[in-house]
Amino acid sequence: MDVRIEPSWKILLQDEFEKDYFVKLVSFVKQEYQDHQVYPPGKKIFNAFNFCTLDNAKVIIIGQDPYHGPGQANGLCFSVAEGVRMPPSLVNIFKELKDDLGVDMPPHGSLERWAKQGVLLLNATLTVRASTPGSHQNKGWEEFTDAVIRKLSEEKTGLVFILWGAYAQRKGAVIDANKHYVIQSAHPSPFAAHKGFFGSKPFSKTNEYLALNGKDVINW
Repeated sequence: MDVRIEPSWKILLQDEFEKDYFVKLVSFVKQEYQDHQVYPPGKKIFNAFNFCTLDNAKVIIIGQDPYHGPGQANGLCFSVAEGVRMPPSLVNIFKELKDDLGVDMPPHGSLERWAKQGVLLLNATLTVRASTPGSHQNKGWEEFTDAVIRKLSEEKTGLVFILWGAYAQRKGAVIDANKHYVIQSAHPSPFAAHKGFFGSKPFSKTNEYLALNGKDVINW
């Protein structure tokens, strides 16, 4: 199957694209885009991979569902396009960044600048029907993104995996912690941020690890 995704990822994931579950997933997603309002826009489904090449990938942040409101989802977990109001979880991420590294709240919620530096902002499910959270769960996306995480763990060394919340931590069970650095904490949502996300300092921990391993740090 010819999937429009950045070439280095296409090589790594080609065997996934040929599997029955992915063929069925593509058929389902295409029908959903025809019959309903679905986010993100079709050309942005694989934005996480298109902005962060396989060779450049250093940090992986795992989210769950794309945002399901108008204009929010842009293919990068936790990120919204410039001009779109920041969701509460993203505001809390920036609050922790300020506390951790002294970085002021940015003027917009786009995380493209992170992705271009090697941060793979990977949702577990890459599409969602408008105003219907979870509507594209259990259709094959989770199997695909599990494969992405597993292949990254197997093929690369010295990656940083940031797992916020129980869902991401379960999804990260396949990561080889002997080869990679795994950072875990509560989720940044307003319901959980005060239970261990605030004060967890994931950004400085990430940069310390990258520097120790001779890699360029992230300009968060």
